[in-house]
Amino acid sequence: MLGSRYRTIVPRLAGPVCSLRRSLVSQAVQGSPAWKLGRLNHVAIAVPDMEQASTFWKHVMQADSVSESVAMPEHGVYTVFVELGNTKIELLHPYGVQSPIAGFLAKNVSGGIHHICLEVPDISAALETLKAHGVRPLSDKPKIGAHGLPVVFLHPKDCGGVLTELEEKRSPA
Repeated sequence: MLGSRYRTIVPRLAGPVCSLRRSLVSQAVQGSPAWKLGRLNHVAIAVPDMEQASTFWKHVMQADSVSESVAMPEHGVYTVFVELGNTKIELLHPYGVQSPIAGFLAKNVSGGIHHICLEVPDISAALETLKAHGVRPLSDKPKIGAHGLPVVFLHPKDCGGVLTELEEKRSPA
């Protein structure tokens, strides 16, 4: 009985969503891209206790390198980077009560994955293409991020439920 009811409801719900996804994908592959998505730069984790989290990654998980905590008042966070060889983990802790991380931790008191960061060679070209496909950035222009490079966040509702940060890849010197 449940099976027949499920088959009746699911096609009505999935049909328009699947069609929309197919049309966005088919539109996205037309023509040659002005930019190409790069590697995973980091996974950001919001933490309620930065010292405890840093100690965990350094001594329990035995990470190669765990940076000192750096205050980034313009972003409302303290950051610590955990080097993993092929990517990084960014630990985030609120800097002040207006911090976006404070709001996240209010809903997720134990902390958790906050966002992923992907590299792009040209953040302006990436933004132009993504906006043309209906992906909304959370700010009008890129800001300078924790690595001293331009970054922009994309709305999670447009990225499969994942808050996504784009970071312009550093040009080889």
